[in-house]
Amino acid sequence: MELYGYFRSSASYRVRIALALKGLPVTHHAVHLVRGEQEAAAYRALNPSGLVPLLVDGDERIGQSLAILEYLDEVHPVPPLLPADPGGRARVRSLALDIACEIHPLNNLRVLRHLTQGLGLDEAAKLAWYRHWVALGLAAVEARLAGDARTGRCCHGDQPTLADAVLVPQVFNAERFDCPLDAMPTVRRIAAHCRALPAFEAAHPSNCPDAA
Repeated sequence: MELYGYFRSSASYRVRIALALKGLPVTHHAVHLVRGEQEAAAYRALNPSGLVPLLVDGDERIGQSLAILEYLDEVHPVPPLLPADPGGRARVRSLALDIACEIHPLNNLRVLRHLTQGLGLDEAAKLAWYRHWVALGLAAVEARLAGDARTGRCCHGDQPTLADAVLVPQVFNAERFDCPLDAMPTVRRIAAHCRALPAFEAAHPSNCPDAA
């Protein structure tokens, strides 16, 4: 398998976590988003959206991190990223989507660049935008995690799931941008627990081949 990604991309980080949890070897190809390498014709030919990550597995080319996570879970089901029961699977997917659909799209690099380069916002306004959506989104995740008995050491029970693979990168990015997380003790507790696990540590951006 080959993974095209960027070390600070939270979506790429999610996939690295899943690959590490499942012990799957992968060849990394760096696509440096800040330098605009996602716009290169060669990469656009592989992935017309120009986004990362992109997983290549034989003849399969799969974009979108959550689709990749589910693909990996179906092709390599041990250890599972989703619970066995339908309700549990729905809960894990819903938690992941609370982050991947409600927080991340508003705060990814191309949106932040448009705020400054396209709309003329200054750095302070850009950061205020970022922190607003992180606070709003993670507050909802906190309430769901803290209010459900199915929450354990991880988002759902005591074993990492797809939800944890999405939560940890979002917390990493929130910390990078100095987002206040004091009101989210459950989110912080789960992120700290997962980060201490070998697979999450191996997938950390600082351990990515293109980290710089």
